[in-house]
Parts: sequence; structure tokens; C-alpha cells
Amino acid sequence: MTKTTPAFDEMAADGLVRGPYAEIARWLAATPAAALERRRQEAELLFKRIGITFAVYGEGGDPERLIPFDIIPRILARAEWEALSRGLTQRVRALNLFLLDVYGAQEIIRAGRIPAALVRQNEAFRPEMAGFVPPGGVYTHIAGIDVVRTDPDNFWVLEDNCRTPSGVSYMLEGREAMLRLFPDLCGAHRVAPVGHYPEELLETLKSVAPPNCRTVPRVAILTPGSYNSAYYEHCFLADEMGIEVVEGPDLFVEDEVVYMRTTTGSQRVDVIYRRIDDDYLDPEVFRPESVLGVPGLMAAYKAGNVSLANAPGAGIADDKAVYPYVPEMIRFYLGEEPLLANVPTYLCERDEDRAYVLDHLDELVVKLTHGSGGYGMLVGPHSTAEQRADFAARIRAKPAEYIAQPTLALSTVPTLVEKGIAPRHVDLRPFVLCGKEVRVVPGGLTRVALREGSLVVNSSQGGGTKDTWVLEDDPADIAAPQGQGQTQC
Repeated sequence: MTKTTPAFDEMAADGLVRGPYAEIARWLAATPAAALERRRQEAELLFKRIGITFAVYGEGGDPERLIPFDIIPRILARAEWEALSRGLTQRVRALNLFLLDVYGAQEIIRAGRIPAALVRQNEAFRPEMAGFVPPGGVYTHIAGIDVVRTDPDNFWVLEDNCRTPSGVSYMLEGREAMLRLFPDLCGAHRVAPVGHYPEELLETLKSVAPPNCRTVPRVAILTPGSYNSAYYEHCFLADEMGIEVVEGPDLFVEDEVVYMRTTTGSQRVDVIYRRIDDDYLDPEVFRPESVLGVPGLMAAYKAGNVSLANAPGAGIADDKAVYPYVPEMIRFYLGEEPLLANVPTYLCERDEDRAYVLDHLDELVVKLTHGSGGYGMLVGPHSTAEQRADFAARIRAKPAEYIAQPTLALSTVPTLVEKGIAPRHVDLRPFVLCGKEVRVVPGGLTRVALREGSLVVNSSQGGGTKDTWVLEDDPADIAAPQGQGQTQC
């Protein structure tokens, strides 16, 4: 897992096309480059027509961008997915138990398994949630767990997203685009469906309705508005689930009950899938200047009259400084060994770790503990001496704000780029739903680093997306067709 380790080619290895890619290899060999380019353009027009964009602010000009969609799907065999799914389920169960504990008895701290200061002095820890148990004891109802692959047998968890993970709309729209553009290719595979995700999400949200709700819970999505980078997704999911998407001023609290303003009068809301950050949820409890949230929302929540998904304070479970302790959480709460490994992580607030990081900046990936979207990150092997010097100064000034990890040789998959078909590095964000039961929709959002040699897959940093196919069977490997072998990045 160093910068010299060759990347695992998910399509071909040792002169053979791996079984899951057998049909894709034949399709690529038989399809002229011009035909693939026409299909790529059709996909782009389709995404433009339905308005699938991702907003990027602070760079000037029109912030609305079309996320590049690659038409060559990423393939996972059934056995690969089943092993990954078991690990994801185990991990999300442990994360929820950790949240239940740290806002309750804090047994894991008393047992010395995680430093008290790391939790209690963490800005993601919400003391307002202490002693309160959300309906069903669930804190993170929708989790996006980012995983990467380095060889045929191992997935590594890169980070956990337990607050307001985004990207599922791109997963769903990507599948719809593939079914429209390549019906024959899709028909040649037994691909596990993902279209039922909105139904699964709605059932999960209803299953954690508050104790004082109506017989049939009313669910709504709370959005910060059209300037949010994932606003398209908020509206898309609301439409797919048949529920309302609302902004803060659309809601009000009366007698500790949340109501929604409609053209036919006020209607009670029982479950809110909130897509705004903790700080802006309720100006009476968090930031008083917030105009995005709902005054009195937390009082209604604690009175058992509304459920919030994900729960306020869930972010302590996905803090990058807490991440190294997740395997210990699994052992502590479940009495099991982790099925998915963490990437080795150096905490810069530790003297020994910091010294190592400063001496090996050219080999490591350095991240902000509270960063996201690929911002505030140094990819050592691709950095300049000036950038490394800048990060060294930052780390020395505020060591607790940084972690570092080895530069993984992320696996590659075939991708259509300007020069033709070439390998590009990918990660995967499966979405895990947790209510009365844990549900994992097969597949997830594959993000691809479109720039040659790049390891940064974030859409805000020039990355794209792919449809992720989980096959219902496990075909055997075949000999690689001539001209379809991949060279490594």
C-alpha cells in the first residue's frame, strides 16, 4: 500500500479478463471508438436534459456543473458484493452503537478504548444530544461508506459518512441512463437492481417514526435550498418517494409539534430527512443567526413528536480522527473482528505520528479531520516542494486538525477518455440504510478520477461517476481479447 505498488486492474489480470468483465470485454472489442463517443455524447445530453448537476462555489462563473458520466460500467461479482455488504452492515451497526454510547453511558471511554478528549472536545460532538435516545436508538439512518480496492480480495474503508451523505441520485440516474442507452448490454448481464432504493429509504424513515406520531407517518426532506450542491438530489429523492421537499420557512413548531405550510393548510410532519448541517437546524439551540432551520425543532424532537434523520451529533462517528478507532468499536460493541479493514492512519496530534508524517509528506495523503469534498488535502506523491512545505507548517501549527494515510494504489477500471479506453482509478460509495433493520442496496456510486494518474475522485475536484453493476452470478475468467488489455496508470 505504498506509492510504488501497482494498481489492481479490475478488468484484466495475468493475461485474463476477469469473469465479471467478460461480456464488457467482448462489447468493447466489437464496438468502434466512434460509436462509443456518440453514446457518451448522448449520455451527456440526457443528463443535461434532466438537469443532473453538481454545484461548485467559490471558483467564479456559473457554479452549476454537469458531473461527467462514464458509459463503461464498473462490475462486481456477486461473491465480491456479498462479502463487502456483510462488512458494511457490521460497520454501520457498530457506528450506531458508538453514537448511542457516547451520548449515553460512554462505556467505551470508561473502558479506555477511545480517548475521552477525542470525543468530548470534538467539535462534531453535540452535548445537546447527551442523554437523549432517538426513536429506535438509530442515529445514522443513511450512511455512505467510502471504500477502495487494492487487490482481488480486499476492500478498504477510506472514510465513513454518517451526517448527510450525498450521491445516491447519481447512482440511480446512472443506472437509468445505461438502461436507455445500452439495453442489449444490460440484457446480457444479470444485474442486481437499484431502482428500489427510494422505496427502501422511505420504509427506513417510516420505521423510525417518533412515538407520538400519527398512524401513517408523514415524511419530508428538509433542504437548505437551491444553492446547495446536492439540491438536485433532494428534489429527485422527494419526487421518487412521493413526499415534499421543504425549506426551513416552510415548517413551524407549535406546542412542540412540527407542521408544514401547504396551500390547503398546515399539515403535521412526523419524520424529517434533513439535508442541512447540525449548526443550521434550529436557531434556538445551535446558530442563532441561521435562517435555514426551524425554531423549536429540537424541542419537538426531544418531546418525541418528530424524528430527524440523520440525528444531530451523528458526525462524531465519521470524524477522521475518530475513524482509526472504528475497528475497536466493532470489537467492543459486537464482540466481532472487523470484516473490512481501515486504511492505516496517522494522527498528527500524536508526537510520534506527526514526526513520521513530516518526514514522509512526499509519500502520504494528508487530510483535514473535518474536511470533505477533496478540499484541504495533500496527495504527497503528486505534490510540489512548496505545497509540502505549506502543509508541514499547517500541521505544526494545528496538528489536531490533520491526519495522514499511505497513498493507496487504488484499483483501476476501463474508462472512456479523450484518447480512447484507458484505466482510471476509482472508489465506491455504497449506501447503507438503518432503521428497524439494516438494508444495503447492491452497488453504490462509483466515482472515477478522470485525470490520468489522479487519485482524487471527488466531483468537486474533476472526478466523474460510473454505473456500478453487481452481477447475480459469477462467470469464469476468459482470455483477454486482443487490444483490450490495460496498461497501469
